[in-house]
Amino acid sequence: EKLASAAPAPGRPGYALASMGNYLFTAEVLLDVLRDAQQRGEFDFGQHLLPRLARTHAVFAYDFLCNHIPGQAAYEEPGYWRDVGTIDAYFAAHLDTLGVRPRFRMSNPQWPIHASPDQAESAQIEGGTITRSVLGTGCIVDHACLDHAMLRRDVQVASDATLDHCIVMDRAVIGRGARVHRAIIDQDNHVPAHEVIGFDSQRDRRFHVSEGGIVVVPRGYFPRHAHA
Repeated sequence: EKLASAAPAPGRPGYALASMGNYLFTAEVLLDVLRDAQQRGEFDFGQHLLPRLARTHAVFAYDFLCNHIPGQAAYEEPGYWRDVGTIDAYFAAHLDTLGVRPRFRMSNPQWPIHASPDQAESAQIEGGTITRSVLGTGCIVDHACLDHAMLRRDVQVASDATLDHCIVMDRAVIGRGARVHRAIIDQDNHVPAHEVIGFDSQRDRRFHVSEGGIVVVPRGYFPRHAHA
Protein backbone atom coordinates (compact mmCIF):
# COMPACT_ATOMS: atom_id res chain seq x y z
CA GLU A 1 0.00 0.00 0.00
CA LYS A 2 2.42 2.67 -1.33
CA LEU A 3 5.26 2.09 1.11
CA ALA A 4 8.18 4.50 1.25
CA SER A 5 10.34 1.63 -0.03
CA ALA A 6 9.25 -1.69 -1.50
CA ALA A 7 10.68 -4.75 -3.19
CA PRO A 8 10.77 -4.35 -6.98
CA ALA A 9 8.31 -6.21 -9.19
CA PRO A 10 9.64 -9.53 -10.54
CA GLY A 11 11.73 -8.93 -13.63
CA ARG A 12 11.30 -5.14 -13.44
CA PRO A 13 14.03 -3.53 -11.30
CA GLY A 14 13.18 0.01 -10.31
CA TYR A 15 9.42 -0.62 -10.41
CA ALA A 16 7.10 -1.81 -7.66
CA LEU A 17 3.42 -2.71 -7.68
CA ALA A 18 1.18 -0.31 -5.76
CA SER A 19 -2.52 -0.20 -4.99
CA MET A 20 -4.44 2.17 -7.27
CA GLY A 21 -7.61 2.04 -5.23
CA ASN A 22 -9.67 0.27 -7.92
CA TYR A 23 -11.30 -2.89 -6.58
CA LEU A 24 -13.76 -5.49 -7.91
CA PHE A 25 -15.46 -7.77 -5.41
CA THR A 26 -17.99 -10.52 -5.31
CA ALA A 27 -20.77 -8.75 -3.44
CA GLU A 28 -21.28 -11.44 -0.80
CA VAL A 29 -17.57 -11.59 -0.03
CA LEU A 30 -17.33 -7.82 0.30
CA LEU A 31 -20.26 -7.68 2.72
CA ASP A 32 -18.71 -10.41 4.85
CA VAL A 33 -15.29 -8.74 5.08
CA LEU A 34 -16.85 -5.34 5.82
CA ARG A 35 -18.83 -6.77 8.72
CA ASP A 36 -15.70 -8.52 10.00
CA ALA A 37 -13.65 -5.33 9.64
CA GLN A 38 -16.24 -3.33 11.55
CA GLN A 39 -16.05 -5.75 14.45
CA ARG A 40 -12.24 -5.50 14.42
CA GLY A 41 -12.29 -1.70 14.24
CA GLU A 42 -10.58 -1.75 10.84
CA PHE A 43 -11.41 0.74 8.10
CA ASP A 44 -8.83 0.71 5.28
CA PHE A 45 -8.95 -1.49 2.17
CA GLY A 46 -5.23 -1.43 1.41
CA GLN A 47 -3.99 -1.67 4.97
CA HIS A 48 -6.54 -4.00 6.53
CA LEU A 49 -9.02 -5.72 4.21
CA LEU A 50 -6.89 -6.81 1.27
CA PRO A 51 -3.98 -8.30 3.26
CA ARG A 52 -6.45 -10.34 5.30
CA LEU A 53 -8.36 -11.46 2.18
CA ALA A 54 -5.15 -12.52 0.43
CA ARG A 55 -4.66 -15.15 3.14
CA THR A 56 -8.14 -16.63 2.87
CA HIS A 57 -9.56 -15.93 -0.61
CA ALA A 58 -8.58 -15.84 -4.27
CA VAL A 59 -7.17 -12.33 -4.74
CA PHE A 60 -5.69 -11.15 -8.04
CA ALA A 61 -3.83 -8.00 -9.04
CA TYR A 62 -4.22 -6.37 -12.44
CA ASP A 63 -1.21 -4.61 -13.98
CA PHE A 64 -2.54 -1.45 -15.64
CA LEU A 65 0.69 -1.05 -17.61
CA CYS A 66 -0.34 -4.17 -19.54
CA ASN A 67 -3.72 -2.67 -20.39
CA HIS A 68 -4.14 -2.18 -24.14
CA ILE A 69 -5.97 1.03 -25.03
CA PRO A 70 -7.01 1.22 -28.70
CA GLY A 71 -5.94 4.44 -30.36
CA GLN A 72 -3.47 5.47 -27.64
CA ALA A 73 -0.92 7.90 -29.07
CA ALA A 74 2.82 7.30 -28.73
CA TYR A 75 3.24 10.47 -26.67
CA GLU A 76 0.66 9.43 -24.06
CA GLU A 77 1.79 7.92 -20.78
CA PRO A 78 1.01 4.18 -20.76
CA GLY A 79 -1.18 3.11 -17.87
CA TYR A 80 -1.79 6.74 -16.90
CA TRP A 81 -3.12 7.04 -13.36
CA ARG A 82 -2.80 9.59 -10.60
CA ASP A 83 -3.81 9.55 -6.95
CA VAL A 84 -5.76 12.81 -6.71
CA GLY A 85 -6.14 12.72 -2.95
CA THR A 86 -4.72 16.23 -2.58
CA ILE A 87 -5.66 19.55 -4.17
CA ASP A 88 -2.25 19.86 -5.80
CA ALA A 89 -2.46 16.38 -7.35
CA TYR A 90 -6.02 17.05 -8.55
CA PHE A 91 -4.91 20.32 -10.12
CA ALA A 92 -1.85 18.77 -11.81
CA ALA A 93 -3.89 15.87 -13.24
CA HIS A 94 -6.15 18.33 -15.04
CA LEU A 95 -3.14 19.98 -16.64
CA ASP A 96 -1.92 16.56 -17.80
CA THR A 97 -4.87 16.42 -20.22
CA LEU A 98 -4.09 19.73 -21.93
CA GLY A 99 -2.10 20.48 -25.05
CA VAL A 100 -1.51 18.91 -28.45
CA ARG A 101 0.52 16.08 -26.89
CA PRO A 102 -1.07 15.50 -23.45
CA ARG A 103 0.02 12.80 -21.05
CA PHE A 104 -3.56 11.49 -21.17
CA ARG A 105 -5.84 12.25 -24.11
CA MET A 106 -9.50 12.78 -23.25
CA SER A 107 -10.59 12.80 -26.90
CA ASN A 108 -9.46 9.36 -28.10
CA PRO A 109 -12.28 8.30 -30.47
CA GLN A 110 -11.36 4.62 -30.08
CA TRP A 111 -11.55 4.81 -26.27
CA PRO A 112 -14.28 7.34 -25.51
CA ILE A 113 -14.95 8.63 -22.02
CA HIS A 114 -18.71 8.88 -21.60
CA ALA A 115 -19.86 11.78 -19.44
CA SER A 116 -23.41 12.39 -18.28
CA PRO A 117 -25.87 13.37 -21.04
CA ASP A 118 -25.62 17.08 -21.71
CA GLN A 119 -27.89 18.94 -24.08
CA ALA A 120 -26.39 22.37 -23.44
CA GLU A 121 -25.28 24.55 -26.31
CA SER A 122 -21.77 24.53 -27.68
CA ALA A 123 -19.21 26.88 -26.20
CA GLN A 124 -19.16 30.41 -27.63
CA ILE A 125 -16.01 32.47 -28.09
CA GLU A 126 -16.64 36.12 -28.81
CA GLY A 127 -12.94 36.91 -28.91
CA GLY A 128 -9.77 37.06 -26.85
CA THR A 129 -6.71 34.86 -26.46
CA ILE A 130 -7.03 31.18 -25.57
CA THR A 131 -3.95 29.00 -25.09
CA ARG A 132 -3.95 25.30 -24.18
CA SER A 133 -7.39 25.39 -22.58
CA VAL A 134 -10.58 23.31 -22.55
CA LEU A 135 -14.11 24.77 -22.64
CA GLY A 136 -17.14 22.78 -21.57
CA THR A 137 -20.55 22.99 -23.18
CA GLY A 138 -22.45 26.20 -22.76
CA CYS A 139 -19.39 28.30 -21.88
CA ILE A 140 -19.12 31.88 -23.10
CA VAL A 141 -15.77 33.67 -23.40
CA ASP A 142 -16.13 37.36 -24.19
CA HIS A 143 -12.75 38.84 -25.23
CA ALA A 144 -10.90 37.31 -22.28
CA CYS A 145 -7.46 35.74 -21.89
CA LEU A 146 -7.25 32.03 -21.02
CA ASP A 147 -3.97 30.17 -20.52
CA HIS A 148 -3.98 26.56 -19.25
CA ALA A 149 -7.60 26.94 -18.16
CA MET A 150 -10.27 24.27 -17.82
CA LEU A 151 -13.86 25.49 -17.83
CA ARG A 152 -16.65 23.12 -16.88
CA ARG A 153 -20.23 23.58 -18.09
CA ASP A 154 -21.97 26.94 -18.45
CA VAL A 155 -19.02 29.07 -17.32
CA GLN A 156 -19.02 32.73 -18.38
CA VAL A 157 -15.83 34.76 -18.66
CA ALA A 158 -16.38 38.49 -19.18
CA SER A 159 -14.24 40.86 -21.22
CA ASP A 160 -10.68 41.65 -20.15
CA ALA A 161 -10.70 38.86 -17.56
CA THR A 162 -7.59 36.66 -17.25
CA LEU A 163 -7.49 33.00 -16.23
CA ASP A 164 -3.97 31.59 -15.88
CA HIS A 165 -3.62 27.91 -14.87
CA CYS A 166 -7.15 27.64 -13.46
CA ILE A 167 -10.00 25.18 -13.10
CA VAL A 168 -13.45 26.81 -13.11
CA MET A 169 -16.42 24.67 -12.14
CA ASP A 170 -19.98 24.66 -13.45
CA ARG A 171 -22.08 27.83 -13.69
CA ALA A 172 -19.33 30.11 -12.44
CA VAL A 173 -19.00 33.65 -13.76
CA ILE A 174 -15.67 35.46 -13.99
CA GLY A 175 -16.34 39.20 -13.96
CA ARG A 176 -14.97 41.85 -16.26
CA GLY A 177 -11.27 42.53 -15.71
CA ALA A 178 -10.88 39.89 -13.01
CA ARG A 179 -7.46 38.24 -12.74
CA VAL A 180 -7.20 34.64 -11.48
CA HIS A 181 -3.94 32.68 -11.23
CA ARG A 182 -3.36 29.05 -10.14
CA ALA A 183 -6.80 28.63 -8.64
CA ILE A 184 -9.80 26.33 -8.50
CA ILE A 185 -13.10 28.24 -8.63
CA ASP A 186 -15.88 25.98 -7.40
CA GLN A 187 -19.46 25.94 -8.69
CA ASP A 188 -21.89 28.85 -8.66
CA ASN A 189 -19.38 31.59 -7.95
CA HIS A 190 -19.88 35.02 -9.52
CA VAL A 191 -16.39 36.46 -9.22
CA PRO A 192 -16.81 40.26 -9.16
CA ALA A 193 -15.38 42.56 -11.78
CA HIS A 194 -11.69 43.38 -11.25
CA GLU A 195 -11.36 40.80 -8.48
CA VAL A 196 -7.78 39.52 -7.99
CA ILE A 197 -7.13 35.91 -6.90
CA GLY A 198 -3.79 34.13 -6.71
CA PHE A 199 -1.51 37.17 -6.82
CA ASP A 200 -1.51 38.44 -3.24
CA SER A 201 -0.83 35.95 -0.43
CA GLN A 202 -2.42 38.24 2.16
CA ARG A 203 -5.67 38.63 0.23
CA ASP A 204 -5.73 34.92 -0.59
CA ARG A 205 -5.80 34.04 3.12
CA ARG A 206 -9.60 34.36 2.96
CA PHE A 207 -9.56 31.13 0.91
CA HIS A 208 -7.97 27.72 1.39
CA VAL A 209 -4.50 27.57 -0.19
CA SER A 210 -2.89 24.16 -0.77
CA GLU A 211 0.70 23.30 0.06
CA GLY A 212 1.55 23.82 -3.59
CA GLY A 213 -0.02 27.27 -3.65
CA ILE A 214 -3.33 26.45 -5.36
CA VAL A 215 -6.07 28.84 -4.21
CA VAL A 216 -9.46 27.16 -3.72
CA VAL A 217 -12.56 29.37 -3.81
CA PRO A 218 -15.40 27.35 -2.22
CA ARG A 219 -18.78 26.93 -3.82
CA GLY A 220 -20.91 30.06 -3.69
CA TYR A 221 -18.28 32.20 -1.94
CA PHE A 222 -19.05 35.01 -4.39
CA PRO A 223 -22.88 35.11 -4.53
CA ARG A 224 -24.95 35.82 -7.60
CA HIS A 225 -25.48 39.48 -6.76
CA ALA A 226 -21.72 40.05 -7.31
CA HIS A 227 -21.64 42.10 -10.50
CA ALA A 228 -19.78 40.69 -13.49
